[in-house]
Amino acid sequence: MTASPIDADAGKSGALAFREARLADIPAMREIRAAVSENRLSDPEKITARMVEDYLTTLGKGWVCEHDGTVLGFSFAAHKSQSIWALFVRPGHERRGIGTRLLAMASEWLFAHGAERVVLSTAPDTRADRFYRTRGWSRGALLANGEVLFRLDRQR
Repeated sequence: MTASPIDADAGKSGALAFREARLADIPAMREIRAAVSENRLSDPEKITARMVEDYLTTLGKGWVCEHDGTVLGFSFAAHKSQSIWALFVRPGHERRGIGTRLLAMASEWLFAHGAERVVLSTAPDTRADRFYRTRGWSRGALLANGEVLFRLDRQR
């Protein structure tokens, strides 16, 4: 993947840096996941540190955005299901392009590894629902779990 202008500025103080997630990032990612006000988990322990580790090491790949050493957002791509398993931005840091870039990194990785279509789901009528629609994802049916399905087809 080529460096974006944001990546090129990563060494400068105050710049956003995007990189592959590491095991050491798991506590910050769990903190961010627990802090979001929409799409809250009914049971925060439902997503364990071990699950996140599995997505980093065997089930897919993850990325983070950091600023001055603080993780501000993260995304995960799940290889087998060709889906975005997670995308979250630390509250108070929205609307800085963090989610857009992390979503692109995860989607591009899945397409580069053979996906013809990438899917994800989120709670309906939320900021996330609007976020995916405005980024060209197709909104699909309501799933049995109450979430709405989104898809993005590979561009030819």
